[in-house]
Amino acid sequence: MTTRTAVVVGGASGIGKAVAHALAAEGCHVTVADRNSQGAHAVAAELGHPHTAAAVEVGDEDSVQRVFEKCHALDVVVNAAGFSSFGLITELPADQFRAIVDVCLTGAFLVMKHAAPRLRDGGTLVSIGSLNGRQPAAGMSAYCAAKAGLAMLTQVAALEFAPRGIRVNAVAPGFVHTPLTAPATQIPGVVEEYVENTPLGRVGTPEDVAAAVVFLCSPEASWLTGEVLDLNGGAHLRRYPDVYAHVMKLAAQ
Repeated sequence: MTTRTAVVVGGASGIGKAVAHALAAEGCHVTVADRNSQGAHAVAAELGHPHTAAAVEVGDEDSVQRVFEKCHALDVVVNAAGFSSFGLITELPADQFRAIVDVCLTGAFLVMKHAAPRLRDGGTLVSIGSLNGRQPAAGMSAYCAAKAGLAMLTQVAALEFAPRGIRVNAVAPGFVHTPLTAPATQIPGVVEEYVENTPLGRVGTPEDVAAAVVFLCSPEASWLTGEVLDLNGGAHLRRYPDVYAHVMKLAAQ
């Protein structure tokens, strides 16, 4: 059997790190790419030989292009890069809005653009979206807009890459304990309200998301493309926590 090759963008921590470990466990040779070069090398070292690491800035096209120029005959590409910040629309600096969109949406576009020519026919590309792509949250305009855009970008890419048999999907997690969400856990009431509005009654883990990514990259999902998989314990059936109200309550103390 031919060993599959994979690139995990944003693989130095959180969901991306869990995805890198899960793909390696499935026998893939993984390149862990991240703006945190030291973290990427640490994850690659955890995985051991022959896994490798690379530095990348997903909002910089030249940086993304350089990573994929070194790759040939890829089977799997996963884009898990993303970040967010908090601020009402009337108060959020435009540069901060652009920075989030550059990573979460433009970065996803650049990964698709430069990964697709290096994917084998029949390869697969998976992006990490968010529950916030369908559920709004006051104070999170840039992140919500970027993740909603990523959902549509996923569908367009699925159409464009289908003639080569390349499948393009996304996983849209709810609240998952990662370095990205750590600040929210410090705001009293946010996680509790999320769990209250989650039918399965718990937050997610990076491993939950990694398992879904592995499935989407597997032969068992060979007839699945253009899908944005809600993975949130049913939280999309109810409502998102009022993060802004919790922030204001904390600020008033």
